[in-house]
Amino acid sequence: MTKSNKAIPRHLNDFLDYLDIEKGLSNISQKNYHRFLNKFLHWLELTNNQELKPHELNPQYIWDYKLYLSRFKDPKTKKYLKKTTQSYYLIVLRALLDYFSDKDIEAMPSSKVKLPKLSKERVPKFLNLDQIEKLLLQPDTSNKIGLRDKVILEVLFSTGMRVAELTTLNRDLFSNLKNINDLEITIIGKGERPRTVYFSQRAISWLKKYLETRNDTDKALFIRYGGTKNEAKRLSIRSVEKNVKKYAQLSGLPIITTPHTLRHSYATDLLSQGVDLRAVQEFLGHSNILTTQIYTHITNKRLRDIHKKYHSGNRLKDN
Repeated sequence: MTKSNKAIPRHLNDFLDYLDIEKGLSNISQKNYHRFLNKFLHWLELTNNQELKPHELNPQYIWDYKLYLSRFKDPKTKKYLKKTTQSYYLIVLRALLDYFSDKDIEAMPSSKVKLPKLSKERVPKFLNLDQIEKLLLQPDTSNKIGLRDKVILEVLFSTGMRVAELTTLNRDLFSNLKNINDLEITIIGKGERPRTVYFSQRAISWLKKYLETRNDTDKALFIRYGGTKNEAKRLSIRSVEKNVKKYAQLSGLPIITTPHTLRHSYATDLLSQGVDLRAVQEFLGHSNILTTQIYTHITNKRLRDIHKKYHSGNRLKDN
């Protein structure tokens, strides 16, 4: 390990390059890391520590920064930062310390940066099968917009794709659907990581119907209708989100229903059917099993039900 002569703020650009090249983070993720780290750099400036070097950062500085975060009030909303938001700022600081370690720059270990305890376990919101069915039945498939929206809902639930992944799909991936009952394609997901997604026969059937109505030359799988002739028509993330919300309201589902709710519902359905958590991690494209563990409320309930049903101790006679 070597001591760097550069102050921490002057490592910022190298750190962002590291996130891009070594960690393979997407542009959006890099921007988020940059934004969250700027809070720490701003705090260094406020406390006249902008010349602090990596090896000079110690637990007392971390403690003072955590106090700053816990007492920071947003000037616009007049609200304090949520514990989850404070955690994001500290996670990014941990990533910076990991960068120093990887580059053999002397600094405190990232494990010394403790995250605040959250008052509630984060449990993903999902729909049960009855609710999913209600949602899928809402679009009016007698018109081209309703048919498109029907396919979007079917594909989201069938594949567990993120909405950003869905909107980047192109028609050429589905050019040979005529005599196909099984379909899998490779997509590039979050963090530029490739993964395979699988389509149910039901989703394939609706995809066929939808593509038969397409007589345009736009390469996007899902397009908006209207606009000028030469204008790009790829459906935006925002449009998909608005449409899902609209159909959720029509079916009487919670107003918080989003495309990501369908992703959570997809994962929950697999786990409730007995699929291993590691397999679900692969289906969802999570790089870390810890991310998939937000679904442990499902596996815990399933294990409890299995124990209750099958464990012999539940059937022994009592005196």
